[in-house]
Amino acid sequence: MKALIFYATYGGGHLSAAMAIKEAIINEHPETEVEMIDCMEYINKVINKLTTKAYSGMAKKAPWVWGKVYTHSNRGIMSGLTKNSNRIFALKLKNLIRKIKPDIIISTHPFATQMCAFLKKHKKINIKIANILTDFEIHEQWLVKNEYIDYFFISNEHMKEELINHGINEEKIFVTGIPISQKFSKKYNKEETLKEFGLKESKKTVLFFAGGKYGLAKKNVYDFIEILARDIKNVQVVAISGKNEKIFNKFKEIVEKYKAQEKIKVIEFTEKVAPLMSISDLVITKPRRNNKF
Repeated sequence: MKALIFYATYGGGHLSAAMAIKEAIINEHPETEVEMIDCMEYINKVINKLTTKAYSGMAKKAPWVWGKVYTHSNRGIMSGLTKNSNRIFALKLKNLIRKIKPDIIISTHPFATQMCAFLKKHKKINIKIANILTDFEIHEQWLVKNEYIDYFFISNEHMKEELINHGINEEKIFVTGIPISQKFSKKYNKEETLKEFGLKESKKTVLFFAGGKYGLAKKNVYDFIEILARDIKNVQVVAISGKNEKIFNKFKEIVEKYKAQEKIKVIEFTEKVAPLMSISDLVITKPRRNNKF
């Protein structure tokens, strides 16, 4: 069997989900051949570079603008432009699909899903399509040409109700949660992790995320870290700023202001999120996408 996974690099979530799915397939079904491709980069590297750069710029410097773009891409002119452009892009994607000849297409980004559904509608391909919704609520972009999509994998029961209300057959819907790496299921040595990060076993541990590389929640992450530094007693906090240097420096400044260095450990990007989660009593992260940042 051969599986083709499409993703796009607008933020890290779509890529992370694709990697988690590939990892799970290889571990559970090693006889399956898996290929993972950034659909937008394949179609046009220049367009992909420009659009991902625009996304990065908006997310870092004007997250409220990105919020507006995300909301309005659900309807109106912007929604129409996206759908029409994806129909054009689909024709190039067709050649790749025919070359690879997968038995199933797995998509973690709505653009790829739309393109594949368009090709299926016009009988350019005849392949099962699995739509992996990497969100906590329904956005219309995930549902374009949904009658040509065979499976919908979603994060929660509320989304299932929404999909059914959109006329999607319940038999196509699977509530599985958003795919995550199998490393989060492993058991880690608690003592080693506590020692590595200078934490105490006698205290409750809070793991705090600043909102990823782009810091999409950065208008309120500073307030949260200040509350933790100033008001919260008898806990220890690991605050992860990710690859955002500005947030890292601001976190350090707040911690020093309240002399909370013993209580709050500020770290940049780390590969140790899984073991840190395994020792944490509470995780605080950014809000859902449709919330005001």
